[in-house]
Amino acid sequence: MTNLQNCLDTASIYCGTYAKYNNGSLYGKWLNLSDYSDYDELLTAMYELHSDEADPEFMFQDYECPILEKLGLLSECHISKDIYDVLEQINDSGHDVEVYKACLDCLGKMDFSSLYEYVNNFYYGEHGSDEDFVQWLYEDDTLNIPNWVVIDWSATARSIMFDYFESNGHYFKA
Repeated sequence: MTNLQNCLDTASIYCGTYAKYNNGSLYGKWLNLSDYSDYDELLTAMYELHSDEADPEFMFQDYECPILEKLGLLSECHISKDIYDVLEQINDSGHDVEVYKACLDCLGKMDFSSLYEYVNNFYYGEHGSDEDFVQWLYEDDTLNIPNWVVIDWSATARSIMFDYFESNGHYFKA
């Protein structure tokens, strides 16, 4: 299963309309992004779902896949036409969507091109602990310490982590 398929499998929206909501109805439907090949096909499905309204104003009352919200691609009243392009770029990046989620957890909301660049330039992999990460830096020759030096990895990790941040085991340069 590709990263894109994984993103799409977990990404779904509950699509209602403001008119129905304002008239006391929560009528809508969960739409799985994986059921549609692109934004236009998704938009067509939303219009068909609410064909009883002349010009439906879509309301996304609930959704699954928080990365889309953090990237500004999805909110209660908006779904970006770029949503499928971004998911495709995540798929093609070579990084799992969890890496992007971890980076957003540390940096907060940002546009995808900035996030993509940040991950590509400052992602240092997944590690079990700060100490494991710092040992990896040492073994990768990122830290220039002679191999005869005895290192207190815990104390070294505490000091080095001022220059890095971590979320769910994913490490990034600050």
